[in-house]
Amino acid sequence: MQGRADRRGGPHARRLTIRLAGISLALAAALVVAPAPAQPAPAADPAPASSAAPAAGFPGDGEDDIDVAPDSPRASIRRYLDQCRAGDYVEAATYLDAPQRARAPELARQLKAVLDRHLWIESETLSPLPLGDAKDGLPTGVEELGKIAGPTGPEPVHLVRRTRGGSVRWVFSRATVERVPAWYGRLKERWLRDHLPEALFRPGPRELLWWQWLALPVLLVAAWIAGRALGYVGRRAAHRVIQRTATRLDDAILERSRGPLAFAGTLFAAYVMLPWLGLYAPAEAFLDSLLRAGALLSFFWLMLRSIEATAGHLLRNAEAREEAEDAASGLTGAPPATPAVRSLVPLLSRVAQVAVVIMGIIAALSELGYPVASLIAGLGIGGVALALAAQKTVENLFGSLSIGIDRPFRVGDFIRVDQLVGTVEAIGLRSTRIRTLDRTLVTIPNGKLADMRLETFAARDRIRLACVIGVVYETTAAQLRAILEGIEGALRGHPKIWPETVVVRFSAFGTSSLDIEVMAWFETTDFDEFRAIRQELLLSFMEIVEGAGSSFAYPTQTLHLAPPPDRGNAPAAGP
Repeated sequence: MQGRADRRGGPHARRLTIRLAGISLALAAALVVAPAPAQPAPAADPAPASSAAPAAGFPGDGEDDIDVAPDSPRASIRRYLDQCRAGDYVEAATYLDAPQRARAPELARQLKAVLDRHLWIESETLSPLPLGDAKDGLPTGVEELGKIAGPTGPEPVHLVRRTRGGSVRWVFSRATVERVPAWYGRLKERWLRDHLPEALFRPGPRELLWWQWLALPVLLVAAWIAGRALGYVGRRAAHRVIQRTATRLDDAILERSRGPLAFAGTLFAAYVMLPWLGLYAPAEAFLDSLLRAGALLSFFWLMLRSIEATAGHLLRNAEAREEAEDAASGLTGAPPATPAVRSLVPLLSRVAQVAVVIMGIIAALSELGYPVASLIAGLGIGGVALALAAQKTVENLFGSLSIGIDRPFRVGDFIRVDQLVGTVEAIGLRSTRIRTLDRTLVTIPNGKLADMRLETFAARDRIRLACVIGVVYETTAAQLRAILEGIEGALRGHPKIWPETVVVRFSAFGTSSLDIEVMAWFETTDFDEFRAIRQELLLSFMEIVEGAGSSFAYPTQTLHLAPPPDRGNAPAAGP
């Protein structure tokens, strides 16, 4: 593939990828082991004072359920569910109004399977009052949990209030119990339930049954295989599109996107295969949130790889541009032109990668239901504090970025900064070092340097010769014309002269000389070569002036002395 980027992402990229994968696995493990976030219970109707007895001692009751009556629908359903979870269907059968007590344990097991599949019950939504919900429009002593689809339409699941052995409890109504075999017969996983050990159908962490936990690794392996195939197909399709573009950046991004695309394909395959497990509502919601969090991580992983590819692309372009400029200017083997860019691009790449990792973790935690507002607020406060503390550092970094982008000078250039003249020795992230003519080293912060007046002599395409030649006043006009023609001929005859502008003119009558202005440009950027050209031409000018019979003037001053006054005719002095 033309423009294929280097497949080696570098040790930093590999470490960052490993850390991101480790964070993802740690998040998944923590979510599996940790209990699910508690859902707030709906506001219950206040129980009468005569029946508001504490429900302490019942399985599943907590401090928040101190007003739950022991003979309420909520307490009865909790006991039934707890007994089913423990596998004690004999005790669970006491909550069924079954005409045949011998079949009651089996009916209790089948009813639990039907409820888990079609009507997941949250006990917190049931009434905590002894007489149930008086506002549901049903007769007193009857509570409806919901409806289950039947052959002729929705069929209700009812609880009824019964007195047994001197105690009052809510049990599933006889009509509901009579429908259980038909409901159970329509379950898709009925064959598994009838042939696998009962222990495998007990709920484990996150409401996944133990057989589903055992089947989940197999499903993930199959999804991983399918995901790699999907990622390969996606890369091939993308390659057919981007090969028509002229830029190589998209090729580099596609080459580095193998991992994210394979991960995204695995998530998609797992999403398609999850219905085969027959998950219950809480387990399905949990795994769906994990898949959504994984999709976010794959997106941010792709962003990380795109940042790496973009940074490498920028560095390669900078190197190619430097080589082209050096070849055009004949500076083969010159020092790197943009060391600030070489240092700044990786730094900015790492900063962007850290920011992407933080955003990915926050987005994944938010998708999984964890509160991240406090974390975001902490990051905001920390960012403000860091910005205030590192204000000068950030200013110098942006100054380095400005120098790297505008490139007003390069390492090795001879420049003038305000009153400072010297050679650029190093361009760093914080400061630039300049070697002066006295061989001292001056360090200027990049933030300050970016705002200063810079003059670089290395950017000249030619060097100017400018001088004023003064000849003596005794020079005749003919001699002066010969001198002017000779100097201009010497300039135009030089092989390095820029012929478009050569100025040799008699400019002024000076104080002690006739002034000749000389100005010309030579096609060289090497100042040492210009010094040799200047010396050669100045010697030629001396020969031309001497050959014309004149000479160079120097400051002179003529002093005229007036004769003393004649004192012979002066009147005689008095006595």
